[in-house]
Amino acid sequence: MSEATANSKLENIVEMLSELKVLDLANLKTMLEEKWGVKAAVAVAVAGPAASSEASAVEESTEFSITLKSVDPAKKIAAIKAVREITGLGLKEAKELVENPGMLKESASKAEAEEAIKKLAEAGAVGELKGL
Repeated sequence: MSEATANSKLENIVEMLSELKVLDLANLKTMLEEKWGVKAAVAVAVAGPAASSEASAVEESTEFSITLKSVDPAKKIAAIKAVREITGLGLKEAKELVENPGMLKESASKAEAEEAIKKLAEAGAVGELKGL
């Protein structure tokens, strides 16, 4: 395959992805992780003292992303209610997110993120926080 053809295919993929909603992109990420058996993560070069300063930057983060990891099938309705409270999504969208766990909020304060994780736990769901 020539470089021009490869670039053209990549440009087509970028255009297709640009048309997707954020929820669809989160679902796509999850599907690719499952298909390829990998976990998407930000690459970080580890080099002595720099690595420890990056770790402390994450601990001191004031903004967090909230991701829904899993839901107890017996508590699906409670999880849908919690997701609706956290995201403000409609019933259909919240149900889809509970059935296909992914990103709930891309940016939340520490207090808001901790409250969201607490609500998810009470509803039988597992959430994850990541510092931005």
